[in-house]
Amino acid sequence: MRGSLAVAGIAIWEAAVRLLAIPDYLLPPPSGVAEELVVRFSLLGRHTGVTLGEVGVGLAAAVAGGFLLAVIMAHLPFLHRGLYPLLAFLQAVPKITVAPLFVIWLGYGLGSKVLMVFLIAFFPIVVNLTTGLLLVDPDLLRLMRSYRASAWQIFRAVRFPNAVPYFLAGMRIAVALAVVGAVVAEFVGADRGLGYLILLANAELRTPLLFACLVWLGAIGVGLFGLVHWMERWLSPWARGLHEPGAVSGF
Repeated sequence: MRGSLAVAGIAIWEAAVRLLAIPDYLLPPPSGVAEELVVRFSLLGRHTGVTLGEVGVGLAAAVAGGFLLAVIMAHLPFLHRGLYPLLAFLQAVPKITVAPLFVIWLGYGLGSKVLMVFLIAFFPIVVNLTTGLLLVDPDLLRLMRSYRASAWQIFRAVRFPNAVPYFLAGMRIAVALAVVGAVVAEFVGADRGLGYLILLANAELRTPLLFACLVWLGAIGVGLFGLVHWMERWLSPWARGLHEPGAVSGF
């Protein structure tokens, strides 16, 4: 049903552009966007590699930093209470407003883009992971302690497995935001990357190329989301029932 609606929407878009003779620089038809994707595939590929590199490095830093901070916050309640408002404040600050500052600090190279991706992906990872480490069945903790399990044994056998689905749920949010963060950083200052290519296409009124970049970015986001979803099913098979349609609703 959803696929049929999408096809119908594309067909209506194509027919409207053709019948109304709308110029390409205002609104290209879907066929023109598809042609641009094919013709400019090598160009898109070069700039995609740059953007994905920024996303990969920034996400890796966010996962490492988020994991470390989440473990510390889960074991030190006073630190959790003190840092959580600060994390919420940093998340509430519009990232586009600090992007120029990152360029001033780190220049137009990779560093400013990685820092933007890190900042935008860090919050969902650390918050979800901390929640997973803390929301453990108290009876299970008491059972482990009755067997004189150490804090490390409890973390390895109980807290960490419980936190894996939460962490991956945060990753699904983080990967989508990471692509947005990289593109926003490229808008502010870059000479390559998909964000730079979008600005270039806009400046030259190459609207079909601009739409092709948007479609390509959407495909990248969906692909990364699907990859994390696959990892979620593989790394947390005990929570697989939560991933099935209708499992949460109970209907």
